[in-house]
Amino acid sequence: MTFDYDLFVIGGGSGGVRAARVAAATGAKVALAEEFRMGGTCVIRGCVPKKLMVFASTYAEMFDDARAYGWDVTDGPFDWPKFRTHLHKELDRLEGIYRKLLDTSGVEICDARASLEDAHTVALSTGRTVTAKHILIATGGRPVVPDIPGAELGITSNDVFLLDDLPKSILIIGGGYIASEFAGILNGLGVKVTQFYRGAQILRGFDDEARGLVAEGMREKGVNLHLGTNIVEMRAATDDDLQDDGMSAPVEEGKPVSVPSGRPSKGIWVKATNGKEAIFDQVMFATGRAPNTENMGLQDAGVQIGRRGEILVDDYSQTGVPSIYAIGDVTNRVQLTPVAIREGMAFVETVFKGNPTKVDHDLIPSAIFTQPEMGTIGLTEEAAREIEPVEIYCTSFKPMNHAFAGRTDRVMMKLVVSRETRKVLGCHIVADHAGEMIQLAAIAIRMGATKEDFDRTVAVHPTMAEELVTMKDPVRSA
Repeated sequence: MTFDYDLFVIGGGSGGVRAARVAAATGAKVALAEEFRMGGTCVIRGCVPKKLMVFASTYAEMFDDARAYGWDVTDGPFDWPKFRTHLHKELDRLEGIYRKLLDTSGVEICDARASLEDAHTVALSTGRTVTAKHILIATGGRPVVPDIPGAELGITSNDVFLLDDLPKSILIIGGGYIASEFAGILNGLGVKVTQFYRGAQILRGFDDEARGLVAEGMREKGVNLHLGTNIVEMRAATDDDLQDDGMSAPVEEGKPVSVPSGRPSKGIWVKATNGKEAIFDQVMFATGRAPNTENMGLQDAGVQIGRRGEILVDDYSQTGVPSIYAIGDVTNRVQLTPVAIREGMAFVETVFKGNPTKVDHDLIPSAIFTQPEMGTIGLTEEAAREIEPVEIYCTSFKPMNHAFAGRTDRVMMKLVVSRETRKVLGCHIVADHAGEMIQLAAIAIRMGATKEDFDRTVAVHPTMAEELVTMKDPVRSA
């Protein structure tokens, strides 16, 4: 059978774009369809704009530190419209780079929504139908909004970058990394932030000691964090509603409406599971993400979907339909951009280079850009204890730069070590630039470094990271 393309990629995020480019470099005829903007969640409405907002939000503390170090600086108000304009210029630039990379690689770009008609046929929203020998689905995920009364009044992380004005107060619902990161960002930008999480501690799945220190640090910086708390309903606020109960700030009368259009000018009234009521200028849901698999004709084409809506694939990212593959967040394996890119590269190795390649999803380092920041790789102390006897090496201290400035911020460095093999099974850091540190520590841990390898490494002084190689005695064994 003759096909229009050797490969058709659905989704223009980092994983899909990388797979398309590398496949085209092998001589394959490749096309890619994207219904929104090239770059996907990470570039357009996730990692990149969020990290730029993290940078912006830390300057208020920097001004305080500068004065402590002898600089004569004066605080000024944060200019959100100016920042937002610059932000979107940068996103436009990055999208242009993605398009240029595809174009120079010989990949045909289809600015359209794509769905499947069968194992080899793709229907585009433009009315065009094409065939491909192989189809790769890389459509990513989307924020989930809970089914509660008034939920349509809230926003998600997708909307934050589009706000006309920063709200005076905001309620963030959720306790994962997205909720906790935006709590720190908006707090740093001068918004009064309240965060509700239904669980006992934020950042479920991460090391207990580390996430506890992050929560403590967030509270010290001004985030009003309520654990074991959720909301049961929300609606447009009225003049008769409670204006101040210690959980929220009164909303300014006549404050300009932000997205979504039509948000109540008097704010949003919410009722919590603990019975308390409050009014917020804005409510943001960060209650999880779902794979983008709806209305794509996947099941009609024979592709199996899991209970969370994810595409089920094998170790080589192949679905039950031999010609159809899927990578990235749409498979709900590890929801990280670098992992999607690796899966895309492995797909090309397997399908177009004849070199069957699996992606190793173990020992993946990650950073959570909360304030304070966390970097992590490997097993948590809790998970390691369930597997084998371990020793825990841990230290917490005020770093030099913060101590001099009179700040209360604390750093934590933690190694989880196998008592039998002496290998470092996990490393968890809470500190400024923890993401930068964990990337380097991950190399050693990935290579199987032992605690004694860390001990033999000469410390770089004075640094925070030197503590990773100077912790000589375990604080506990299990």
